[in-house]
Amino acid sequence: MRFLLMLSVMAIGFAGVPSVTAQGTASSHWVGTWESSPQPIWGPDFIGGLKYPRNLWNQTVRQVARVSIGGPRIRVVLSNEYGDSPVTIGGAHVALADKGSAIVPGSDRPLTFGGSTTVTIPPGAPVLSDPVELAVAPLGKVAISLFLPDVTPVTTWHNDARQTAFLVAGNKVGETDFKPDSSVTGRVFASQILVDAPAAARAIVTFGDSITDGDGSTVDAIHRWPDFLAARFVEAGGAPVGVLNAGISGAKLLKDRMGVNALARFDRDALSVPGVETVVVMIGINDIGWPGGVLSPNDPPVSVDDLIAGYRQLIAQAHARNIRIIGVTLTPFEDTFKVVSPALDYYYNPEKEKTRQAVNRWIRESKEFDGVIDFDAVARDPKRPSHIQADFDSGDHLHPNDGGYKVMADSIDLQLLTKPN
Repeated sequence: MRFLLMLSVMAIGFAGVPSVTAQGTASSHWVGTWESSPQPIWGPDFIGGLKYPRNLWNQTVRQVARVSIGGPRIRVVLSNEYGDSPVTIGGAHVALADKGSAIVPGSDRPLTFGGSTTVTIPPGAPVLSDPVELAVAPLGKVAISLFLPDVTPVTTWHNDARQTAFLVAGNKVGETDFKPDSSVTGRVFASQILVDAPAAARAIVTFGDSITDGDGSTVDAIHRWPDFLAARFVEAGGAPVGVLNAGISGAKLLKDRMGVNALARFDRDALSVPGVETVVVMIGINDIGWPGGVLSPNDPPVSVDDLIAGYRQLIAQAHARNIRIIGVTLTPFEDTFKVVSPALDYYYNPEKEKTRQAVNRWIRESKEFDGVIDFDAVARDPKRPSHIQADFDSGDHLHPNDGGYKVMADSIDLQLLTKPN
């Protein structure tokens, strides 16, 4: 039902919007340029804290997003995916982002939804804005400002945004700058940006867990491996290629916890993105590492066969939509979280390493994916292949640092991601 609702919202948004906001819509080519995958707030039993207050009320949230490809017009998707009550947006603006909470003077534009400057998002639903005339450059930064007039539970968010968002009391969506009351590094409600792009433009979705989400990279530096990949496509020239990041830190292929399982969100976060031609999948290390400790105390060890069955489902779903799917090997994880907390020292053991190695052999050798990116070969220590290279290690022995993410992105053959089936 949620998939059908998303299609309905897209159809409504693309078909009948007022001419004042939709000038040129009939000949537009909407392509995804940015994404932040929605996830539910976790319960009080989970060890991780919340970056947002449980409720927002009479507040403006200004969030910054760096697009991958640019264009003369954009549209914004807001999501109440995990809400159990409607969310009222009392005002929404978009602008070119400046430093901190500021926007570039003269670039502020109100967002409308079916011609209205306010919108109520039903539980479980997305809403797509009308087109807005705002020229955004490739790799440009956009600020999305949302005013929440009512008591609004934070139920649909993105935990590990690696980008600062700003909160302030009152309706400040059109302010060029304001002094924030607080700041957070998570996102709320904003899930996609679309751009009116040339007919030859297409999109690539990078789908995965924290290593795709960029955990370990510097906040506000935009140094996740999909960020570096987007920059490589811009530098290479040619037809524009959007690179969207559908990573969720802590996400798993087969089970829920920090976000729903990959099979549950694959259509929403990857296959339904406008203009998508290729999906790059790197997920499974949390399925291997979590069982046996505080994150998944009651889960048995995951089997290689179960993981392969999950990958095959992703492959089948992509191919049914004529979308290419590239598999990525799982990177080394020996000593993961050992220096973070004794409570997390269970994440790695030799049996789990055998599972990772077996999964990587299947990804490399089965030929079931349309291509393979071997991040394991890039990231591993040649003298200790079960361990990440020290120069690439963010410090927890699982997540790369900024330099590691750049090397990973630089290792990718761009033609692998763009050649036809």
